[in-house]
Amino acid sequence: MNADMAALFGRRIMLRPLELADFAAFSEVRIRNGDWLTQWEPQRVAGPPDPTIDRDAFAVRCSARARERQLGTGHGFGIFVEGTFAGEMNLGSVQRGPFQNAYVGYWIDLAQAGHGYTPEALVVLARYSFEQLHLHRLQVSIIPRNTASRRVVEKLGLRDEGVAARYLEINGVWEDHIRYALTVEEWLERREELEAAWLAPPAPDASSVVG
Repeated sequence: MNADMAALFGRRIMLRPLELADFAAFSEVRIRNGDWLTQWEPQRVAGPPDPTIDRDAFAVRCSARARERQLGTGHGFGIFVEGTFAGEMNLGSVQRGPFQNAYVGYWIDLAQAGHGYTPEALVVLARYSFEQLHLHRLQVSIIPRNTASRRVVEKLGLRDEGVAARYLEINGVWEDHIRYALTVEEWLERREELEAAWLAPPAPDASSVVG
């Protein structure tokens, strides 16, 4: 792994930038989850090769993400569970100056949904964003009817800032989004709570302790 490909670890998950060697796993998961995912994503522009099925296009995608990391404008990570690719957690549109803000997007393999891997990954990303990148604010924007994605931020208690009307084009339609946010002040206030709940090793089962 390259020096700029350092991994981030949670209790059960690992976040690291995707590389060309991940193409087969990425393609398999994306194809298998096509209907599950595309309903929540911007409509794909016709013409350019699809990185889901085209290895060269995936290589270009990886190179673009590496360039974003070098420029400090974005940090994209694959979510890995027991070494297996399971989704993505992306920090995009990083803005410095007086804003110090970034936007978070994520998706998870339907086969891995419901196990708490995504909120765990989001806590890992928040710690990285506030303590290493020194951002002031993270924002997550979610379509109101996307209950699975909303459960992620609600489990973590991110602040609901209200609905932005026709905020993003999703699958060909301009959709309203609920904006959730977390600032560094909130992170510092809640860090111990969030890390204990999502990142710390589980307490040993008292019934299994032999005295």
